[in-house]
Amino acid sequence: MFKGATNLNMDAKGRLAIPAKHREALLVQSAGEIVLTAHSHPCLLLYPASAWEPIQSKIMSLSSFDKKSAALQRRLVGYAEDISLDSAGRLLVSPVLRELAGLEKEVMLIGQGSHFELWSKEAWFRQSQEAINEDGEFEMPSELEGFSL
Repeated sequence: MFKGATNLNMDAKGRLAIPAKHREALLVQSAGEIVLTAHSHPCLLLYPASAWEPIQSKIMSLSSFDKKSAALQRRLVGYAEDISLDSAGRLLVSPVLRELAGLEKEVMLIGQGSHFELWSKEAWFRQSQEAINEDGEFEMPSELEGFSL
């Protein structure tokens, strides 16, 4: 399970070093084979290839004649790239995906259980602040009404 937030620095070529604890898990789950794709938010999704396959199958089973389904297919599958960790445990983010998510030098790697999100540091903290209401609390979705920690 991938969890936690890590501040990473991307080099000029678009390479990111995956932290050792996550690198080992990615190697075990998918031999370092990763799928990187666009999200509907201004970030990227990073999945072990084995976890991405059922998601892609489900998305591609949707009708391409439906405008919403086709838009989702274009976004998630159209931007998907198969990448491998290099011998130093780095991944290369293509210029297209870097531009799409506004990634520059400082990047946040955010664990989401089965996958990660990659955010520009600025966008990550901006969306975090926007999620807080006037009372200084996160607004809970209706599905979690009554939930407490």
